[in-house]
Amino acid sequence: MSELAHMSATVTGHVQGVFYRAFASRVAKSLGLRGYVQNLPVQMHSVRVVAEGEKDKLEELARQLEGGPPEALVENIEVEWSEFTGEHVNFEIRQ
Repeated sequence: MSELAHMSATVTGHVQGVFYRAFASRVAKSLGLRGYVQNLPVQMHSVRVVAEGEKDKLEELARQLEGGPPEALVENIEVEWSEFTGEHVNFEIRQ
């Protein structure tokens, strides 16, 4: 098992209204990660992904987020790392 970590990513571009949150949730769950994905205010055209788990799995999630689903156009992704908190029990889609 690799080191546990906490990742917070802000994804900008054409990522709202294109099933990006469902995509991110599906990928995170398949990697066994916990956390959430949510749209940020519409004028920002951004999605926030917060996830915890094994760092190598989080890195894979970040790579997948760069592409997104076919309808998305990711312009930028900013990833911040911090210590694992264990506060999340599953991965969910938030409003």
